[in-house]
Amino acid sequence: MPRNQKTLFDTQREEALSRQAPLAARMRPRTLDEFVGQDHIVGEGKLLRRAISNDALFSMILWGPPGSGKTTLARIIADTTHAHFEQLSAVSAGVADLRRVVKEAQDRLGMFQQRTIVFIDEIHRFNKAQQDAILPYVEDGTIILIGATTENPSFEVNPALRSRARVFVLESLTDEQIGVIVDRALTDAERGLGDLNVLLAADARGYLINMSNGDARTALNALEAAALAKSPGIGGKRLITVDDIRDALQTRAVRYDKNGELHYDAISALHKSVRDGDPDAALYWLGRMLDGGEDPLYIARRVVRMAIEDIGLADPHALPLTIAAQQAVHFLGQPEGDLALAQAVVYLAQAPKSNAVYTAYAAALKDVAETRNEPVPLHLRNAPTALMKGLGYGRGYKYAHDYEDAQVEQEHFPPNLRGRRYYEPTGRGFEATVRERLAWRDARSSNTPTKGGAHQEELTRSAPGWSDVSSDVDPQALAGEEPQIPAEDAAETPRISRPPSRRRSKE
Repeated sequence: MPRNQKTLFDTQREEALSRQAPLAARMRPRTLDEFVGQDHIVGEGKLLRRAISNDALFSMILWGPPGSGKTTLARIIADTTHAHFEQLSAVSAGVADLRRVVKEAQDRLGMFQQRTIVFIDEIHRFNKAQQDAILPYVEDGTIILIGATTENPSFEVNPALRSRARVFVLESLTDEQIGVIVDRALTDAERGLGDLNVLLAADARGYLINMSNGDARTALNALEAAALAKSPGIGGKRLITVDDIRDALQTRAVRYDKNGELHYDAISALHKSVRDGDPDAALYWLGRMLDGGEDPLYIARRVVRMAIEDIGLADPHALPLTIAAQQAVHFLGQPEGDLALAQAVVYLAQAPKSNAVYTAYAAALKDVAETRNEPVPLHLRNAPTALMKGLGYGRGYKYAHDYEDAQVEQEHFPPNLRGRRYYEPTGRGFEATVRERLAWRDARSSNTPTKGGAHQEELTRSAPGWSDVSSDVDPQALAGEEPQIPAEDAAETPRISRPPSRRRSKE
């Protein structure tokens, strides 16, 4: 069975690259025994390792952060398999390239009975049409697809293509694993820096490992830059210090993508830290997002939402304070506006919490959507004309200011919702005062008979609290949170049905 054929030019190019390529490329492991990390998928006895060793490969998607070994695994497969190996980059390849590769794979399979493995780097950059173009040939086995991506395949890879491939999740390398890779590069005279007499100070080694943030490529590139820029000293030794590494790195390898999964994960962590009353963690996640280049106005909008959803009337000052923070961010910009956000998240974290209004509004919307929209009771209607007065509009209405404490026993719901209770204030913060102010509702409701028989009992069984609301209402739809769900799953997610407006037209 024919293997991948190399021409003289291929050999010369590989030899030149072995001398001139960056250290990270030269030190790329050539076998699974050299591969560092990801023991959960390529350790002894694991499925992927057995598939590579036995040349019994299947379509797969390798998902992991930069520098975790996705491309390295693909190259190990290329050197191990008897199948023909084709590599494409989704950054530059198009549908025409895919069709060419598929046609060659069909011919190769027919003439030589040789399989073709197609490795697509950055597969998340392919649009739907490009992914659909390769789908039939993955399904019928014409090609074996290996896709590499830093983005969550749930959102970036078509469901049909994803269902025909196994997804392997690669993790960031640990500090110990980065240390092994760095030490190997320092001593390897053939592919590494062994012939440069490089000495890496202990504190510089620790600094390099820490600042690489689990990215082997970042660590090796910084190490090479520091070594090449360092002049030999006594005995021809090149001593690399912390300052040398700092100069080579410039900044820490930042793991954040404001358009990817980390965007959602980080804002979720910030929101939950605030909700749980942890100002320190809230400041950390705020800093992570801003340091990663997140739009501060996006964060400001979400902070306002936190004040509405999780603080509510337990602290009425929370909402205006977050609005002020948003205005400060808009007016001052960065970095001054970042402090306004920091002040806001600390205030929200320490504030008393209540979602009473949030859940009450959800319950009200459920009734709007799922019960008959009865007319407004006559006594609550305005009567600007004689005809309307004659029809009974406004008749029997009790003017609250004519009663003690402006509290009047009067029904405001339509008949089918009479006695409904949505809002139940907590005993926290200002809502304790609100609870006292609304205590008259309990006395009124105990003296007010309900009507409607079994149907009305079903409607009013939930007051107070209404446990069914939380199971049917999607809080994200209510509060406007961007749901991080694949498009094909969105239709299955329960939503609040908002009825069309019935405002009287003004003619």
